[in-house]
Amino acid sequence: MRYLSTRGEPARRRFSDILLEGLAPDGGLYLPEHYPQVDAATLARWRRIYHEQGYAELAFEILSLYIDDIPPDDLRALLRRTYTAEVFGTGEIVPLRHLEDGLWLEALSNGPTLAFKDMAMQLLGHLFEYELARRGETLNILGATSGDTGSAAEYAMRGKRGIRVFMLSPHGRMSPFQQAQMYGLQDPNIHNIAIEGVFDDCQDIVKAVSADLDFKRRWRIGTVNSINWARLLAQVVYYVAGWIQATERDDQRVSFAVPSGNFGNVCAGHIARMMGLPIERLVVATNENDVLDEFFRTGVYRVRGSADTYETSSPSMDISKASNFERFVFDLLGRDAAATRRLFAEALARHGRFDLSQHPAFAQVRQRYGFVSGRSTHANRIETIRATWQRHGVLIDPHTADGVKVARQHLQPGVPMIVLETALPIKFAATIVEAIGQEPPRPAHLQGIEQLPKRVLVMPADAQRVKDHIAAMCQGG
Repeated sequence: MRYLSTRGEPARRRFSDILLEGLAPDGGLYLPEHYPQVDAATLARWRRIYHEQGYAELAFEILSLYIDDIPPDDLRALLRRTYTAEVFGTGEIVPLRHLEDGLWLEALSNGPTLAFKDMAMQLLGHLFEYELARRGETLNILGATSGDTGSAAEYAMRGKRGIRVFMLSPHGRMSPFQQAQMYGLQDPNIHNIAIEGVFDDCQDIVKAVSADLDFKRRWRIGTVNSINWARLLAQVVYYVAGWIQATERDDQRVSFAVPSGNFGNVCAGHIARMMGLPIERLVVATNENDVLDEFFRTGVYRVRGSADTYETSSPSMDISKASNFERFVFDLLGRDAAATRRLFAEALARHGRFDLSQHPAFAQVRQRYGFVSGRSTHANRIETIRATWQRHGVLIDPHTADGVKVARQHLQPGVPMIVLETALPIKFAATIVEAIGQEPPRPAHLQGIEQLPKRVLVMPADAQRVKDHIAAMCQGG
């Protein structure tokens, strides 16, 4: 399997090369040259494998379709070391819970940092360490987080040989629990930088540093954000596992509702659907930062500036530039790299928007690709958290509540709707208290985490300042 850039870079790369790279040299995102197709017999075999051999073996079956430059025995060993009951709290790894008629929750937040990002990030840590050892190289990971990606990356990479992590987060815009998870780490290979701005400022800095090819090559800069193909690939697995658990027949269709900010999680669903997984709808659920909902309703993609990006009670979705959206648009436009470049490298840079409402392809968004969308507000999520707790005795976090609220708008008779859980409620305790009047449960090992000493550097939103800091830390050993 070879990989191409959404913006037309002529080189075709192997998986192990793009694993360590992130963005393509032309600023595009990597995708496989084609999506492997699965038929009914393959789906039936995957169903048996999941039930009889477990999640790690299912992951091996799927990832093997995309990774042919890591020996199969090595890949299987990495997956078995990643997806264990000890790490994820249950042998099912991603158990499905029935909420009400037609509506299910897929638990993705049982990993070390209590967020769905652990599902891919734990594997990424093992893959990075494996590939760097194989090459005798080191890597400096630069990432941006609105909350959960950062802690998941740091817990996956802490103590890993040959790896440093530089994680940018918006200063003062994460929950106290999220900040404590990241800033409380004292591992010498973990470096937290709080940027005076919003998440999009952090993401812009990561892209600017990645675009400086000389700097990127000199200091061996890689990324763990969802622009990294390996993360999306790992997330495809839990779509298959969710479908298996919600169905009895191999032709039965399901829908997924996905709380969405950076479009990475739901992009993995798009990939699964393109492969042939029987997905009816992919429901994009946004908060008040509704750039994606606006596109799927109108065809207009209009990014907001920092001043117009709302600070909400589902902060991990406070994003107005959805990095992974370029991957879907590339597919939507028939994999036209020149057209994709014009939209993302030119129209967005000049005008902050583009309009596909009159493009013939926009009519295919729902019919061919299954995308629908909706928006949730603070009042909606408070009511959804409260009602879900009172009716079902199930406590959900604010982002999952956005997913549940929007999912209910798109239910179809006979088609199970699976809401992808985003995080455990303890990560957003203040909102839970507002909704139900009591603190959410906290795992014993995380008692008092907010009182731990914090190790973080506050810095203005300046890519050069970040580059100078990375260089200084690397030169200092």
